[in-house]
Amino acid sequence: MSDDHSTDPNLPAGDEPPRDELPRDELPKPVIRHRRFNASLIWLVPALAALVGLSLVVSNRLQAGPHITISFESAEGLDAGKTPVKYKNVVIGKVDKIHLSDDRNHVLVGVALEKSAESFAVKDTRFWVVRPRIGLGGVSGIDTLLSGAFIGVDVGDSSDAEDRFTGLETPPAVNHGSPGRSFMLHADDLGSLDIGSPVYYRRIQVGRVVSYQLDKDGKGVSLQFFVDGPNDRYVTTASRFWNASGVDLSLGANGLKVNTQSLASVLAGGIAFQDPRGPHDSTPAPENTSYQLFGDETTAMAPPDGEAHYIRMRFEQSVRGMAVDAPVEFLGINIGKVVSINLDYDESQQRFPVIVGAVVYPQRLGGAYDKLESLAKAHGENPDLSQLMGRLVDHGLRAQARTGNLLTGQLYVSLDFVPHTPSVSFDPNARPLTIPTVAGSFDKLQEQLAQIVDKVDKIPFDSIGRNLDQTLAGLNATMKQVNGQTLPEFRNTLKGVQKTMGTASDALSGDSPLQQNLGGTLSELQRMARSVRVLTDYLGGHPESLIRGRRPDAAPAELKPATETPQRSQP
Repeated sequence: MSDDHSTDPNLPAGDEPPRDELPRDELPKPVIRHRRFNASLIWLVPALAALVGLSLVVSNRLQAGPHITISFESAEGLDAGKTPVKYKNVVIGKVDKIHLSDDRNHVLVGVALEKSAESFAVKDTRFWVVRPRIGLGGVSGIDTLLSGAFIGVDVGDSSDAEDRFTGLETPPAVNHGSPGRSFMLHADDLGSLDIGSPVYYRRIQVGRVVSYQLDKDGKGVSLQFFVDGPNDRYVTTASRFWNASGVDLSLGANGLKVNTQSLASVLAGGIAFQDPRGPHDSTPAPENTSYQLFGDETTAMAPPDGEAHYIRMRFEQSVRGMAVDAPVEFLGINIGKVVSINLDYDESQQRFPVIVGAVVYPQRLGGAYDKLESLAKAHGENPDLSQLMGRLVDHGLRAQARTGNLLTGQLYVSLDFVPHTPSVSFDPNARPLTIPTVAGSFDKLQEQLAQIVDKVDKIPFDSIGRNLDQTLAGLNATMKQVNGQTLPEFRNTLKGVQKTMGTASDALSGDSPLQQNLGGTLSELQRMARSVRVLTDYLGGHPESLIRGRRPDAAPAELKPATETPQRSQP
């Protein structure tokens, strides 16, 4: 029998019979008490949580900026959910997704911009990955070694919205809004220049190369460079630009000269500019003005070349040592350069002449060319270059290949007047204009040496040698005779002469009879000379004595006593 008891609901509370008095076959029934409560209090917390979450989602949506996609070549240094997007080192967004493009040629990077950065989602905005870079132009992005790479931004001026961009693989050389101006340069080739190459003014860096591209005709390169303000005012309409890359070495009468802008220009290339010397237009050039890039400073600062003219020269001799860009000089003044060297064949003479093409600039002659044009107009002639060349050719103008450097053997073309040169036919209307040539100075030297060699070959060295052998044999016999006979006889003669000189020395000594007799003879000669002098004096005073004889001497006069001279009294 169970110990559980049921409770009678009809009994009042507290009047339940004792458990031992209840029938054992009846179980007690539980008393259920009903309580009233508010069901909304149970669901209040999750409802509030859902409301807060919804408000956060709505707030996040309202505060979120545009979502853009940037295309890069690779995702190196990028990490979804971590890599920030910075503008002037301020975070304006974050990378939230990275995936490959459909063609798998590039990477698409999704970026969630902040609401405040909505103005960055425009067409001319540029994006690039800032990471450590080491190049010839310098070192950048060192701070990302610790913080990690990030995406840099350069906003433009456009107002058209855009959500897809192509990222730059290298940082832009110039940001939008930077003070300064851009200009254009045209060159034959790029050389050692690159994006970021420095631009110098008086050896101070004032700008950099921004971009470059081939010309539409493929015959040159166009470069865009940017000069920072306020130095952009030094770029005038008369400025000259030249390639300052590398080291310029020149050896002249003043010694060895080394010219360079800086070590950076030696390694990474560079451009320098300056105004020409003398009077010129100093007006600041407008933006995007185009200039010509020269190869060196000397060429850039030279006077304007003017119109170029093509001429051709036909050399019958070898032009070994001449190369393209060799100078063309007129009376020592550089007026052009060689542009082509080609070999031709002359069937009539079975020879191979060399055709040298050159470009000349007559304006480099300055006032002389202006006078030639004025004289031609005054005589009613055509002042065209071909007509002027015709008159000069008639006066002996010829082209020569001369040696410019004895050490290297380099040649240059010299236009000079050659005296007594044979006249040639010259057609001023022929195109291209062909200038007659003569043998160069080195060729003439070779011809003269050849003539000397020919004359030397004509000398009969064999007969001269045979005659010389005979002469030497006779000389040898003569020397033997001299040594065997003449020299002993000459020795005996010298001994006799020595003996005679000894005898003469003894005879002329002071106590010898010859010396005494010679002294007496000299005394007599002296007395005779005195007597002759007295006779001569007497005959000079008494020439009649030669006829009458000498007069007798007069009697001596009596001597009178000398008169005493009175003595003066002493005071």
